[in-house]
Amino acid sequence: MDQHNLEYNWAEIPVEKLSALISRQMIHTATMTIARIQLGRGALVPVHHHMNEQVTTVESGLLRFDMGGEKFDLLPGRSLVIPANLPHAVEALEDSMVMDLFSPPRQDWIRGEDGYLRK
Repeated sequence: MDQHNLEYNWAEIPVEKLSALISRQMIHTATMTIARIQLGRGALVPVHHHMNEQVTTVESGLLRFDMGGEKFDLLPGRSLVIPANLPHAVEALEDSMVMDLFSPPRQDWIRGEDGYLRK
């Protein structure tokens, strides 16, 4: 993270292709990670968990979350809070763009330990 950068332009942040259906852009600050994630229809993020609290907001499309056996369909403009360490999975029911906020920062992503997204 560049401690002196206070303004970001998503159009200038590199897009990282994680799989055929998932791409990601990221900003890391001292206390959070912000990720803009594009999921193609049919994209699956398998069950996983992390020590970070997460808030997902759908900008476009439709996502189905499975959290502890409970299902949530998230439409544009809706946000979902995922508590730390709660196992969850995601399926893109339509082409979707989402904004994920994590606190604290996703050190596993910073270290490149995100293989579950690359399958």
